Amino acid sequence: MKFSYFPGCTLKTKARDLDKWGRESALKLGVELREIEEWQCCGAVYPQVEDEIASRLSSVRALMDARAHGEDLLTLCSACHHVIKRMNHDMKENEYVRTRVNNYLKPDVPYAGETKVVHYLEMLRDTVGFDEIKKQVVNPLKGRKIGAYYGCLLLRPSAVMAFDNPEHPTIIEDFLSAIGATSVKYEFRNECCGGYIALEDRAQAAKQVERVLSSAAGRGCEALVTACPLCMYNLKQNAGEHALPVYYFTELLAEALGVKEEQA
Repeated sequence: MKFSYFPGCTLKTKARDLDKWGRESALKLGVELREIEEWQCCGAVYPQVEDEIASRLSSVRALMDARAHGEDLLTLCSACHHVIKRMNHDMKENEYVRTRVNNYLKPDVPYAGETKVVHYLEMLRDTVGFDEIKKQVVNPLKGRKIGAYYGCLLLRPSAVMAFDNPEHPTIIEDFLSAIGATSVKYEFRNECCGGYIALEDRAQAAKQVERVLSSAAGRGCEALVTACPLCMYNLKQNAGEHALPVYYFTELLAEALGVKEEQA
């Protein structure tokens, strides 16, 4: 099992744990991640204007690199996944964007969305399989009541992302069950944390975070798990009276697989 891998800027700086334990757990599960050479920032925000071409180029370069190696492109950061998958959809479905990007990049073979973009959680579910992960768990997280925090970027727009049911997702809960934890559902697990407005309006971001955390705490969550560095930062920085520990899902996977013990 081999994938082209786009880590993204934040996983090289503030979110090293998301990347480190993702890589180590993949090795343990027999999945090879080939980091794309000379990748560039995806831009972090999907451009809403069609003729904003320059900001699309780094994502398309990564997609073309994966195509050249005959591999699916695997992402881990929620923001990177959101941007790159939507860019890929544009290259497949939007002739205006496709023509202008290809005119700029001038590839030998024009790119038209041939690469499949896969999130790490989708790889765990669809390639490795949660049943197989369950077999490889050596430290099941028994008795730990953990809530999945999806946020908004993985799920929407649902027709393009096709990640899970946008209103009733289950993939992270199924993952938590596979590593032995007790997954706890709560009302605001797929609502925005307010991360993109945190610098401009911290009070509103804190309000959004409090809705999420109070909802989770009210349902008995002892911790939250996320795939998004921005959500991680915001849930920690703007937490109030209902503050909960927040982990990257790859940290818990590494713990359950015994990878953390091996590196201790």
